[in-house]
Amino acid sequence: MDVGIVGATGYTGLELLRLLANHPEVEVKYITSRREKGKHLFKVHPSLKGVRKYENLYFSEDVGDVDLVFTATPHGTSMNIVPKFLERGIKVIDLSGDYRFEDLEIYEKYYKIKHVGLPDVNITYGLPELNRKNIKKADLVANPGCFPTGAILALAPAVKKNLIDKKIIIDSKTGVSGAGANPTETTHFPNVNENITPYKITTHRHQPEIEKELKKLGDVKIYFTPHLAPITRGILTTCHTFLEENISKEEIEKIYMDFYKNEVFIRFIDIPKLTYVRGTNFCDIGFEIGDDRLVIISAIDNLVKGASGQAIQNMNIMFGYDETLGLTNYGVHP
Repeated sequence: MDVGIVGATGYTGLELLRLLANHPEVEVKYITSRREKGKHLFKVHPSLKGVRKYENLYFSEDVGDVDLVFTATPHGTSMNIVPKFLERGIKVIDLSGDYRFEDLEIYEKYYKIKHVGLPDVNITYGLPELNRKNIKKADLVANPGCFPTGAILALAPAVKKNLIDKKIIIDSKTGVSGAGANPTETTHFPNVNENITPYKITTHRHQPEIEKELKKLGDVKIYFTPHLAPITRGILTTCHTFLEENISKEEIEKIYMDFYKNEVFIRFIDIPKLTYVRGTNFCDIGFEIGDDRLVIISAIDNLVKGASGQAIQNMNIMFGYDETLGLTNYGVHP
């Protein structure tokens, strides 16, 4: 199949190219950038130099005839270009936040952007472990946010089984790559190094995304705070919950294993660590019980399972491929 990537100059675009280089069923036909139009791929992404699959790939301004387009574009940009692809019969996986909310008032409140409206096609939220059947028949997949991916996967079994109190506190530490490729004062090395900084402490746009998806499984109220950590990639999420009744760790383990029994990208680790998932599409989950408290921890690579890897997993589901194609990398823990 032929695909195009709109926004191939950023981190998620590069990650899509890196992973798709190992996908046996996909040819990247178009990569777009008005600024880099006409440049060879490796001039912009030297790390891909020598990849035979891309030796004749140049940046263009538009996408031609393809089966699927990945839109790795900023929030507010995707909504203006995605409908044009859909009108041409091209399926789309959007990595921005523009199509993650059925209720556009919530989107506009948290993203501070006026939405142009949802196209009249089959749109679905692209978290495969919870939404695989809908992804298979979707025309447009809204790829989940990175924080929501780690948090929802950590909490879904407990919420579904009504094991915990509805009030859930989520604390996440993220790498700097989550802020995108354009440098800012916040991501400037001296401001990040040897420092951990909480930000958007009670108002982060991923809080309502986490809550709306978990509400499909049970009655919850989410309290979410992210922190910027001095690392390049990865998200470590700690979910603080309170048990509704006495239950053993072994019983919780069984509930989680049964819930995710056929999920190749979910692993159970005593103490998840970012080095275990770096460069991979895995979500590692662990938990501990203390008195009436259940602490659930997850670790993902924010650029892979939190973005481009999950997008490729969604593509595999949409087009009937094995979900692991292009995603068989393992961690690089020393």
